[in-house]
Amino acid sequence: MRMVDWKTRPISRRSALAAAALGAVGVGAAAGRPDAAEHAGSGAMHDGGTDSMHGGHGENRVVGEVDHSRNGFDPAEILTDFDYGEIKSDEDGRTVREWVVTAVDKEIEIAPGVFFPAWTFDGRIPGPALRCVEGERLRIVFQNGSSHAHSMHFHGIHSARMDGVPGAGMVNPGADFVYEFDARPFGCHLYHCHALPLKRHIHKGMYGTFIVDPDPERHPEERTAALGRRHGTPENAGWQELIMVMNGFDTNFDDENEFYAVNTIPFAYFDKPIRIERSRPVRIYLINITEFDPINSLHIHANFFDYYDHGTTLTPTLRNIDTVMQCQAQRGILEFSFADFEPGLYMFHAHQSEFAELGWMSHFEVV
Repeated sequence: MRMVDWKTRPISRRSALAAAALGAVGVGAAAGRPDAAEHAGSGAMHDGGTDSMHGGHGENRVVGEVDHSRNGFDPAEILTDFDYGEIKSDEDGRTVREWVVTAVDKEIEIAPGVFFPAWTFDGRIPGPALRCVEGERLRIVFQNGSSHAHSMHFHGIHSARMDGVPGAGMVNPGADFVYEFDARPFGCHLYHCHALPLKRHIHKGMYGTFIVDPDPERHPEERTAALGRRHGTPENAGWQELIMVMNGFDTNFDDENEFYAVNTIPFAYFDKPIRIERSRPVRIYLINITEFDPINSLHIHANFFDYYDHGTTLTPTLRNIDTVMQCQAQRGILEFSFADFEPGLYMFHAHQSEFAELGWMSHFEVV
């Protein structure tokens, strides 16, 4: 694997913005990548001209395209890539939902011509979106194929020995560990590596989504709402469900992010908008795992949403809002609709302007 010397000509968040303002400055070259010259026309940030489709916040954006096939994951696919594991029976005959997850060191192209030496779950950032049902027995077989000790710490309820912290579920290179616990509480959760130094393991890419659907039988007074969340039901099939993990990347390791994104690739959903059918409601599982910044946010244009903090309730914790802030590891569910809206592009982005200008800028395409 070719490693990049990020200290040769490092990008800073300020220089990235300056490059965007000046136009046509190759970010691959700024990163000191040896083959940056071949990316000279494609790894740049520019001002977007006067094209109204790309105006406003989106004027600062990368030029060219990330090679998703080389990365082994595509942000367009990550949006709906729920991993339901495999249903098995244990020695006592109890049904168990099981996954096998492997830690892998991998170089990721996070922007055209900008490569990042990542630590990953299953070779992708974010890791697989594990989805289950409240009350199920879960088993996660974690294999460490990385060169560093790692773990899987789940935000949920479990015993101390399943916590995925030093002394309880930490896994050395070449070893494995089985995490086993019941799925509770229902909601929108996450998992991440809890090895030290924690900020380094998280910022390098060791995190993923963990969704526990409510069991409608446990919530008779809110059964209809629970059925709408529970995958595999007709009520759930009517929803357009999306996974959005807000993250950032410190490419020169100065504890300051140079790029921001949803699902890793800056501007991924800006030039290739997320297609939304206006006749069907939208549900977003939103997670903030951004390191080095105290908060991140999501703002949608021309519409409002209901918000369920942590997703652990079946009634909204905030109603009719258009912006939500999250600290690191905070998460929630957004529900909204474009019914009766005119077709077209509807912007959404972080409402820290610098984050938007450094990649956290997107569009819905309502059809």
